[in-house]
Amino acid sequence: MRIAMIGGGYVGLVTAACLSDFGHEVVCVDKDADRIAALRRAEAPIYEPGLSEIIASNLRAGRLSFTGDLAAAARGARAVFIAVGTPTREGEDSADLTQVFSVARALAPHLDDNAIVITKSTVPVGTGDRIEAIIAEAAPQLRFSVVANPEFLREGAAIRDFKLPDRIVIGVEDEAARKVMGEIYRPLYLNQGPILFTRRRTAELIKYSANAFLAMKVTFINEIAELCEKVGADVQEVARGIGLDNRIGTKFLNAGPGFGGSCFPKDMLALAASAREAQSPLRLIETVIDINEKRKIAMAHKIIRACGGSLAGMTLAILGLTFKPNTDDMRSAPSLTILPILQDAGARLVVYDPKGAEHARPLLPGVVFADDPYACVAGADALVIVTEWEAFRALDLARVKAALRRPIVVDLRNIYRPDEMTALGFVYEGVGKGG
Repeated sequence: MRIAMIGGGYVGLVTAACLSDFGHEVVCVDKDADRIAALRRAEAPIYEPGLSEIIASNLRAGRLSFTGDLAAAARGARAVFIAVGTPTREGEDSADLTQVFSVARALAPHLDDNAIVITKSTVPVGTGDRIEAIIAEAAPQLRFSVVANPEFLREGAAIRDFKLPDRIVIGVEDEAARKVMGEIYRPLYLNQGPILFTRRRTAELIKYSANAFLAMKVTFINEIAELCEKVGADVQEVARGIGLDNRIGTKFLNAGPGFGGSCFPKDMLALAASAREAQSPLRLIETVIDINEKRKIAMAHKIIRACGGSLAGMTLAILGLTFKPNTDDMRSAPSLTILPILQDAGARLVVYDPKGAEHARPLLPGVVFADDPYACVAGADALVIVTEWEAFRALDLARVKAALRRPIVVDLRNIYRPDEMTALGFVYEGVGKGG
């Protein structure tokens, strides 16, 4: 099937690459000419394990192409995905759908009769209705369908998530669209990927609800971590104990400095805004948003306390800047809140991240970027672990201790065991470790 993917960002690019790997003919559209040129050389603009290789192989096979010409891409396409950004609207909490609606208007004159327009972007409930109205107004004689097909891709594991999904959610309003969507995802039948067909508005809400629930789990265990520190309990053991209950599960129960990334923060705000607009406020979601922002600030003050209450004249080594490992994404990363507070408290910061430095540089003025973890810790008064990259889990701790001016380690991800660190002579501070 010929498919057009409008948007060459994270979601659009991963989806286009994987669909072409399934055997579909996919043309990916982006308005950034430099990005298109790089993609034609199989150079992915984002770091995602395995993505560049899939792009390269399908470019060679002729199944994947990149262009800046939306009209040419839409012509002859049986299905057109919209995968553009839906950031938080400036000065508000709601999602900015400017790009989505702009694409819908631009597409309308170029769509083939009976084309399927599929929203892959994360959008509020009712967006599909508005897209349908926009296209119908611009091309009143056109027969078409609008489908909601939200993505559930984890950065750092997106290829696996696409090819071995735990569910595929498809919101349709007619049988013709249902058949086309079934054909698009037919290759996943072999992997027994469960397809859930719903109405369009339901599919739109499923995406927001899923992200909100996971964000609540993260926030819950962070609240429990605070309590553990006060009462002398261990949050990792608490998480393990409750996670063994299969009604709860173990995922997203790792205490840390708060959630970040491209999805949770903006989607929580947008869901809360949509709920208020529908006069059905989600008080639990609004509380989670507030707790998460305060959590990041609290982590900065935790670091200051661990260093004796004052950072004046001190150098701190910071390992990890991205919001999670295996990505170069800095959007809403906890480091963007924590590090400026440490700087304002008088600290000089030397930082290292395996993939995030390029995106972090313009966002963190005044910090010094190191080339590796050991150069980062050399001469520092304390080490702070902000992101749990695998490379940080097996550091030569004797070498780290020798390089530090003072053997203080503040581990915001609990990647080391307190008893082992103490035995090695470190003054170790984890998260939720009260016993």
